[in-house]
Amino acid sequence: MPATKTLGCLPFFAKGIVVKGFGRGSKELGIPTANYTSEVVETLPNDLETGIYYGYAKVDGGPVYKMVMSIGWNPFYKNVKKSMETHILHNFESDFYGSMLKTCIINYIRPEQSYESLDALIDAIKSDIAYADTQLDLPEYSALQTHSFFNAEKPQDVNTSELILPGSSL
Repeated sequence: MPATKTLGCLPFFAKGIVVKGFGRGSKELGIPTANYTSEVVETLPNDLETGIYYGYAKVDGGPVYKMVMSIGWNPFYKNVKKSMETHILHNFESDFYGSMLKTCIINYIRPEQSYESLDALIDAIKSDIAYADTQLDLPEYSALQTHSFFNAEKPQDVNTSELILPGSSL
């Protein structure tokens, strides 16, 4: 369970252009990810712990899908650069580098950790995906899937004052 400070940061909304990441998601893991620029990563609240989260994502003008996001340094790969890597629970026909990605991070799954093998890492990610898929079917999250953020043109168009979620201080 994350610190109360982390839960107080949620939901967290982010948007930015999709850029090439480390090139491991699709190729090595078989789990494609959409990556934000370092400028978007730097907007994360200081109290938001690194780890695995779930929520919703939208690419350009498309539908809103469930997502899982890794925030941090990916200890298995010993990254030196903090990242936000989003796996959207949808099969896209092609890459969408350069597209606008909007995400709403809703809740925490687990901390980052290293693994003994690549297979163990892949199993953990698949478990995270299954957990997120189930959690995001809960009725308390439906308002976030249809939140105005996903249709807002400017960040100031987003109003989170009406959102009350389990573990949220809003």
